Amino acid sequence: MTFSIVIYDPDEKAWGVGVASKFLAVGAFVPWAKAGVGAIATQSLANLEYGTKGLELLEKYNAEECLKKLISADPLKEKRQIGIVDSKGRSAAFTGKECYPYASHIVGENYAVQGNILASEEVLEAMAREAERKGIIHEKIIRA
Repeated sequence: MTFSIVIYDPDEKAWGVGVASKFLAVGAFVPWAKAGVGAIATQSLANLEYGTKGLELLEKYNAEECLKKLISADPLKEKRQIGIVDSKGRSAAFTGKECYPYASHIVGENYAVQGNILASEEVLEAMAREAERKGIIHEKIIRA
């Protein structure tokens, strides 16, 4: 199992990534963040270019445009997951159709949660609720 959250706190002007996985040293591959730019989590056959190139793209584009540019040129995109939050808290996520089930994501204002090889959708729903409960998130949840 792997699940992660990318999140932005507009009061603190801070971005973060949290990840948990059955895979060792996942913290070396999944989280990417840059102050003033945004945060990215790439998982499920992680593409490290999604992190390095993604942060470069976030300097010019919003989260949704960045996501489209990253996955459009990736022949293995259906095996991947990515969550992005940009400099203004706009978020985007993608879960490929070939990720191990249960796999999905939830996107809201200032955050995206994503996971694969999960027991059920309740894992992601609980993560989204907790982010909202902390007062960081105020927008309606959009499901994958």
